[in-house]
Amino acid sequence: MAKLPGAIQGARIVGERYVRAQRRQNPEGRMPLFDHLRELRNRVVKMALGLIAGMIVGFIFFNPVWRFIEHPLCSAHIRGYTGCTQLGVNQLVLNGPLDAFYLRVKVALIVGIILSSPLWLYQLWAFIAPGLYAREKRWGHIFLATAIPLFLLGNLLAYLSLGRSMHYLLDLTPHGVQNLIQVDLYMSFVMTMLLAFGIALELPLLIVMLNLAGILTHERFRKWRRVLIFVVFLIAGIANPSPDPITMLILGGACVALVEVAELIIWRHDRRRARLHPDPYAGLADDELSPLDLDDTGSRDSHLN
Repeated sequence: MAKLPGAIQGARIVGERYVRAQRRQNPEGRMPLFDHLRELRNRVVKMALGLIAGMIVGFIFFNPVWRFIEHPLCSAHIRGYTGCTQLGVNQLVLNGPLDAFYLRVKVALIVGIILSSPLWLYQLWAFIAPGLYAREKRWGHIFLATAIPLFLLGNLLAYLSLGRSMHYLLDLTPHGVQNLIQVDLYMSFVMTMLLAFGIALELPLLIVMLNLAGILTHERFRKWRRVLIFVVFLIAGIANPSPDPITMLILGGACVALVEVAELIIWRHDRRRARLHPDPYAGLADDELSPLDLDDTGSRDSHLN
């Protein structure tokens, strides 16, 4: 028993020597293809387990979640409508005996994706991070820390806009016509709205990341500012599944406001970069020759002579 600590110490020394030998043989820490596939499989299994756990929670709390999803439709006060009914008839309908089960699965899947999002985002990052440099990891942290709140903000705007969008669309129903909405179509419309708003609000973040990568400067952004704002409005209008002009203005206005914030960020970043790393040719015109530094060349020639 007295020799046990010495044996542990010897095993630790052997392990450290093995690790140092592996680092000398593979200083960049590259992994074989099968090791990458095995690592990816383990990450995917963990993501799937987290998704299943979130879906179980969605099945348990189906009723309050469903009331939350149908609330924008039920809150649309239009002629002949009382809550989710029209003249006393339920407005949301199912078309088969299995549709109720599929509805619960879809709602549980949405809850599972939302609840497990921190887990699968971490697993994706843990799989990618070992192959990145320190600077790229820092950019990745900034991107994740900003992208998730922006996506959730887009979801919140979409949910708040759903009631007005439902009001606008259902108000187009002619008199004497009963508009029975299939639950599948309503769920698809809600999910499209959430994804469209969430992804659209990521566009200003893309501008900032392009600036951090040195691809887009503030000078170039200022020249194409009006075109970029028009493109943002165009993408917002195309991505928005609702033809409601107010909803389009809400999405486009939020994107333009974030683009203005992105412009301020890249302006400050370019000023800081110019102060720390000044460009010696910044003041030259396009048709002006740059000065040549011949001091080193002249001294070298005199030394040779």
